[in-house]
Amino acid sequence: MPRTTKFREIKAEIRVLGVSCSPILHQRKSTTVIGVIYRGKMWLDGVIRTTVKSDGLDATEKITEMIIESPHYDQLRVIMLNGIILADFNVVDITKLFKNTNLPVIVITNKKADLSKVRAAIMKKSAWRKRWDATQKAGEAYLIKVGPTSHPIFIQIAGISRQDAENIVKKTCAKIDVPEALNVANLIAKGFGEIKIN
Repeated sequence: MPRTTKFREIKAEIRVLGVSCSPILHQRKSTTVIGVIYRGKMWLDGVIRTTVKSDGLDATEKITEMIIESPHYDQLRVIMLNGIILADFNVVDITKLFKNTNLPVIVITNKKADLSKVRAAIMKKSAWRKRWDATQKAGEAYLIKVGPTSHPIFIQIAGISRQDAENIVKKTCAKIDVPEALNVANLIAKGFGEIKIN
């Protein structure tokens, strides 16, 4: 498997998977993770889901299983995450996710994390070294702008060059500064968080 996926051409209809986690509410032991498959910024192709343990260590494995078991897997070209920290510090190891799925990973956030604060919070958790190691392996956060009037966003990457990642983010954004796959995944995940489960 190549260390970095090389894109000879980034088509407007590139199939990307946006992954987002629902908020932790009602003292749940698990949290819903939603995956949305989009063709570029134009067409929704499918929705998949899984659950991860709140305050657990299974996010990377559960997202890997969700992707590989999806009927859309063979058509996917990129995974996009709305941050690497899910469900009360259940951290996604994006280098391992790339290795497991052979799909490059782009993490998108609207601000750069304060790693000293993140580390202090992680150190209060069990198996904190494993969580912190996954956080560090996400690497540098790069500042990009989707358009001349857009707000800046930050990306972290695994298995893809910075230039290709920037181009893919720009090609998959519609009217806002978030790729459409992630935007829809965020909306659906938020809805799951608002459903009360007894």
